[in-house]
Amino acid sequence: MLRSPWARLAAPLAFVALLLGGDLAGGTSIRIGGLMIAVPALCAVFLGPRQVLFVTVVTFGCVIIAAEDNHQFDSANFPVVIGTVVLIGVGAVTAASIRARRERQLAQARWVATVAQQVLLRPLPARLGTLSLASLYMAAEEEAAIGGDLYAATVLDSGEPRLMIGDVQGKGLGAVEVAGFLMTGFRRAARRRVKLADLPDYLDRRLREDLLDLAETAPPAPEGVRAAPRSGPRLLEGFVTAVVVDVDDGGRRLRVANCGHPPPLLLHGGTVRRLVPEVPALPLGLGDIGEERHDVDTYALDPGDVLLLYTDGVTEARDPDGAFYPLADRLGAWSADPPEALLRHLREDLLLHAAGSLGDDVAMVAVQRPA
Repeated sequence: MLRSPWARLAAPLAFVALLLGGDLAGGTSIRIGGLMIAVPALCAVFLGPRQVLFVTVVTFGCVIIAAEDNHQFDSANFPVVIGTVVLIGVGAVTAASIRARRERQLAQARWVATVAQQVLLRPLPARLGTLSLASLYMAAEEEAAIGGDLYAATVLDSGEPRLMIGDVQGKGLGAVEVAGFLMTGFRRAARRRVKLADLPDYLDRRLREDLLDLAETAPPAPEGVRAAPRSGPRLLEGFVTAVVVDVDDGGRRLRVANCGHPPPLLLHGGTVRRLVPEVPALPLGLGDIGEERHDVDTYALDPGDVLLLYTDGVTEARDPDGAFYPLADRLGAWSADPPEALLRHLREDLLLHAAGSLGDDVAMVAVQRPA
C-alpha cells in the first residue's frame, strides 16, 4: 500500500505514461489513449484536489500527444474527447475536494471525542489507601468510533478503596456521554455513603434517569437527516456492564458486585482465579425490565495478591487466525509483577497477539495488596 503522498501521486502519472507509451507504440491501428481519461476519476478516491488537478493537466497533455500521433485533430470525435477530459477532470477535482473536506470534519469529530474520553479516563493514582494501583486504556487501532470503556476509583469515608470498571453499549460520543453519567453517579454514591450492596441499584436508577432526561431534551433531527445515535429513544435501550469492588477489612477482603461484566481475575501465588459471581445480574440500565437482585461476593485478598479488572476488548482481541486472547492463561507468567509492570506486559502481549490491530477499546485496572 502506498503511504507516501509522492508515491500516491507518482502511481497514476506512471500509469498515464504507460498508456501513452502503449498508444504511441501501437500506431494508428491500436488506440488506447482513451483509457487515460479514466485516470483522474480514479485519483479522486485517494488524492487531494490539487494533486488530482495536476494529474488532470498531465492527462490532458498526454491525450493531445496521442491524438496528434494518431492524426485525430481533424476528426469529428476529437472535440468530444477533449470535452470529456475536461468534464471528468473538473468532476474529479470537485469529488476530491468534497472527500477531503469530509475527512477533515471526521478527523475533527474523532479528535473531540478522544479528548472527551481522555478527560473522563484520567490515569488512576499509583496508590489508593494501602493498595498499589495501575490503569491502562487503549483505543481500537481500526477505523472505528471510540468506545465507552471506563474506570474509576475513590476512597470512602471509612478509608476503604472502591473501584469500578465498565463498558457502555455502543460507540462514539453517545457512549462517552453515558460513561460520564455512570462515573458521576459512582462518585456521588461515595459521597452519599451508599453501601456496596445498594450501589448497583443506585447506579441503575441514576443512569436510567440521566438517559431519560437526555432523550427528552435532545433536539429532533432535521427533516431528511438521520438522528444521531447519542439522542432519542435508542438511548433508553442502552446499558452498561460493570464491576464494582470494595477492598475492606484493612485490605484483606474483596467485596465484588458484578453487573453483567467479564469476571475479574485474582492472581494468587502464581495461580489465576476467575471471580465468577454466584448469582448473575443484569447490566446497569436494564433495571426497568424487572425487579433485579444484585448480590455481593466476598473473596480473600492475601499479601502480594493482584486483582485485575478489564473490559471485553481484552478477551475478544483476535489473532490473524481468529483465536481470542487467552488472558487467564497468559496472566500467570506475570503474577509476581507489580501492577504497572503487569499492565505493561499485558499491553505488549495483547498487541503482539492481535498483530497490532485491536478491534475494540481496552481498559484495565490492576490492584495489589502489599506483601
